[in-house]
Amino acid sequence: MAVGKVTFTKAERKKLAEVLWLLNWISVVTGAILFGMGIFLKVEIQKWQEVMSEQGILYVPHMLITTGLAACGINYLGSKICLDCADTNKFLRWKLVMMPYIVCTFFFTACVLAGALLCYSIRSQLEESLYLGLRNAMRFYKDTDTPGRCYLKRTLDLLQIQFQCCGNTGYRDWFQVQWISSRFLDMTNSNVVDRLRSNMEGKYLMDSVPFSCCSTLSPRPCVQHQLSGLSEDFGYNEQNQQLNLWRRGCRQALLDHYTGIMQSIGLTVLLIWLFELLVLTGVRYLQTAMENVIRLGDPDSESEGWILEKSLAETACYNFDIIKNLGKCYQVDDDPNINIPTAAAEQEVPSQQVQAQVRGSS
Repeated sequence: MAVGKVTFTKAERKKLAEVLWLLNWISVVTGAILFGMGIFLKVEIQKWQEVMSEQGILYVPHMLITTGLAACGINYLGSKICLDCADTNKFLRWKLVMMPYIVCTFFFTACVLAGALLCYSIRSQLEESLYLGLRNAMRFYKDTDTPGRCYLKRTLDLLQIQFQCCGNTGYRDWFQVQWISSRFLDMTNSNVVDRLRSNMEGKYLMDSVPFSCCSTLSPRPCVQHQLSGLSEDFGYNEQNQQLNLWRRGCRQALLDHYTGIMQSIGLTVLLIWLFELLVLTGVRYLQTAMENVIRLGDPDSESEGWILEKSLAETACYNFDIIKNLGKCYQVDDDPNINIPTAAAEQEVPSQQVQAQVRGSS
């Protein structure tokens, strides 16, 4: 039994072809939207790529870009096919192309759905990449004279100012790294030397943060140094302490930023997938309806169209049998001597001929 069987008149087939022509052109526009969103997401990720440990997450925008370009090409071809399929004679030119086109479109729509799901499933990978990347960037914050790292200080300062954040998970992360270069330390100062010697790794650690961690909402000048003893300062209450520095970590700030973008893009891609699925269903109905018209031999007669000619179970079993039997007709025996008689057989044939001659003479 066919799945989704619908009967079409000649006028309805023509109307369906015209509607599909319009929908395919709209799909070309949605393909351009996919391409644009992929470019936008790639640019947004590359803005802060220096504070990410790996660029593996770029496969999401790359997939959107590729899918968008494929959508423009496939749907442009689909608009031409659907416009010609309104006429029976023109349909014959596309008859052999229709099924491969539908199969390609089906896999394309699956890629669109995969792109939408990736936008929602990348959060954990992005969070780990930001955590490791920010940790390394903070370690190299002081290396302003080292090639390949000289821009990390500027990047981190801009990040903390723009996103109103501080450190990786919080401002105390700066207490664990030496963020002041050794060339700016006064090695004749006994306090500096003692601090270096007190650390097992020889790092100059202190309870202070870079200027970019300072909050613009603070009612008093920002306090960057000796932050552990702020509560002992006169007139520095808990509220002032909360307003002094940005409390949110930059990992969470960037994660929220990218998550919002990903969710918006994912929702848009999901809507595009539903639209492409609608177009694919209409093209399938048009194909089967026109093929049935050709079988009937009357272009003006009614014809039936369907999504699947048989039920889901029958279609699955049929395709499974095709795959299972695929290549059996091409199997050959690899024995190179299959048609070459053996020595024993060559000896047996003359002996049989001699015995036949003896019997005939007797």
